[in-house]
Amino acid sequence: MTALNTLLGQAESERDEAMMALRRGEEQARRVQAQADQLQAYRGEYQQRWAGQFSRRGTMEIVQCYQSFMQRLDEALAQQQQQAAAVTSTCQRLRDKLLAAEMRVASVRKLIERRVAEQRRVQDRRDQRQTDETAQQIRWRAKQNEVHTESAPL
Repeated sequence: MTALNTLLGQAESERDEAMMALRRGEEQARRVQAQADQLQAYRGEYQQRWAGQFSRRGTMEIVQCYQSFMQRLDEALAQQQQQAAAVTSTCQRLRDKLLAAEMRVASVRKLIERRVAEQRRVQDRRDQRQTDETAQQIRWRAKQNEVHTESAPL
């Protein structure tokens, strides 16, 4: 039973570590997604600002700068979205790992419960056997006393 309790402690420790790793991963996913959202919002604002500027008049040099910057912004946004997808994938693996760890903890607990129940059944059988033996001895002694009392001279 000591080995099972040690195993349970280890399984719970692994589960707790997996849970903390998942929490860290989810926090990182939120940060990465927030950065992607901010970058997307900035891109939209920048596009709107310059759309107004171009409607008034813009030189070819300014248009080329705008297009170059938008291209770099799009690349940065694509990279941020790839990072968000990678972190999301990592979070899914961490969830799977946590689920497996929780299953191990539940399995060890169930095994401990079965062992305790088996020990209880063994002890109950032992107690019942002892009670039966005691009752049998009492009946045997009572019978012996009857035999001695009947055979005793008056």
